[in-house]
Amino acid sequence: MIFNIPILLTWLRIAAIPLFVAVLYIDEPWLTQRQANLISMWIFIAAAVTDWFDGYLARRLNQTSAFGAFLDPVADKLMVAAALIVLVELGRTDAIVALVIIGREITISALREWMAQLGQSKSVAVSMLGKIKTVAQLVAIPFLLFDGDLFGLVDTRIAGRIFIWAAAILTLWSMVYYLKAAFQDERARKPGGGP
Repeated sequence: MIFNIPILLTWLRIAAIPLFVAVLYIDEPWLTQRQANLISMWIFIAAAVTDWFDGYLARRLNQTSAFGAFLDPVADKLMVAAALIVLVELGRTDAIVALVIIGREITISALREWMAQLGQSKSVAVSMLGKIKTVAQLVAIPFLLFDGDLFGLVDTRIAGRIFIWAAAILTLWSMVYYLKAAFQDERARKPGGGP
């Protein structure tokens, strides 16, 4: 099915990307920087929640589809890439972090496509390491978008930078894990390639 409620939510997530980016570039007196930070943070959080919710609905309503399985991770990667690029331009994170995270996503997407063509998709199925990396990103990015003191207790600039660097390190680690699993599987498929 090309169109259903979960897919609509995924499309809304993609449509939110230009809105999320534009908010950060609206000049005063329309929005103060603090207001822009808060709105962009809440748009990002809403998109992250929608990501979980559309998957839940797809399973609950029995509306899973090949198109939805394709579109959902695309929406996630576009949102994260847009956020990282904007955060680099605003000076809230380092370009190397964005390059590592975005580069990894491109590499693993290509690897999954290749392994799917070989009928070996399970070799690059989502691992616990990948899930931890995603959680680190989903904590870091809202903190960096907020860019201030949270309840006078947490300096989100510092906490966000710690989490985003942790996400970058986990990103590299998980990429090595996926590549190793895929190549071991490919070697095992070849005659004389090992056990």
